[in-house]
Amino acid sequence: MTMEITGAGVAGRYPFAKLHGLGNDFVFFDDRDETMDVSVDQVKRLCDRRFGIGADGVILVRPARLEGCDGLMYYINADGTLAQMCGNGVRCFAKYVVDRGIVDAARGSLTVETLAGPRAIRFTMDEAGRLATAQVDMGAPVLEAAEVPLNAAAADEAATVVAEDRAARPCDGQTRSCATTLTLAYPGGPSFAFVGVSMGNPHAVCLIDDWEALPAHLFKGGEKSLETFDVDAVGAYFESHPAFPEKTNVEFACVDDSGIAMRVFERGCGETMACGTGACATLVAAALTERSERENDVHLRGGTLHILWDETDHVIMTGPAEEAFIGEVEL
Repeated sequence: MTMEITGAGVAGRYPFAKLHGLGNDFVFFDDRDETMDVSVDQVKRLCDRRFGIGADGVILVRPARLEGCDGLMYYINADGTLAQMCGNGVRCFAKYVVDRGIVDAARGSLTVETLAGPRAIRFTMDEAGRLATAQVDMGAPVLEAAEVPLNAAAADEAATVVAEDRAARPCDGQTRSCATTLTLAYPGGPSFAFVGVSMGNPHAVCLIDDWEALPAHLFKGGEKSLETFDVDAVGAYFESHPAFPEKTNVEFACVDDSGIAMRVFERGCGETMACGTGACATLVAAALTERSERENDVHLRGGTLHILWDETDHVIMTGPAEEAFIGEVEL
């Protein structure tokens, strides 16, 4: 189940930094002394784009609890719920700690503890001595329905997607890649098929092959396409569908010769410019359904991530991280 933070709130003036990965943006606080007991209301106010700083979430930089890790990314969604993992957020975390000398840039790598476990990161530096790109080992995708988690009983139809000769994963006692596809009806039609994938947080990936086949009321005018698809309405409906007991991130994507184009409705945030874990989950779903090879570019509204599902079954995400500005805020 999703969890809200339980902080009673803090008072005072605090320095912060605003970072983003392809427009997926975060308010960072240095909480290495673990004194920032922020409340749900404070998180919502910080993330408000009219009355606050504006962000998709708040990230507290805390000391690692696991041996071998360089810090803990404590990530809170804009609605005050905790998130196990955030692909763009973890790249920004790396930039925050490397650019400030918390981690020695000469190492070229670090390991970040997340609520979904440790993530190993290699990084490159720009000419000014700041982190430019980060390559994150996102671990193996979780495909078993109970672990995503999915509630197949709440679906109109459920099926197993199996891809032979792919990464070795247990499926019905055999070594092959498999995942569950749920077909779910949208009010007023039609039904959508979602591939369930967890990258430390749950994802429901819908790959669309024919936009013209969808009814006009699902688009915001103009030509039927991913760009005009009403992600706000459709994504919000499926985010909290009973088929997803912990709610879910919802991806809509299509594949062509240039790569995979994707938009995402993030759990606890709404549509964002980019989602790193969502890009990874979408590549896995596209590979499983034989729409894509196991390595491809994923094009998001804020830019492009390069995703590789390698021979060890790990998903490797490569992309940029940028700092927008720093300041102080009254809490």
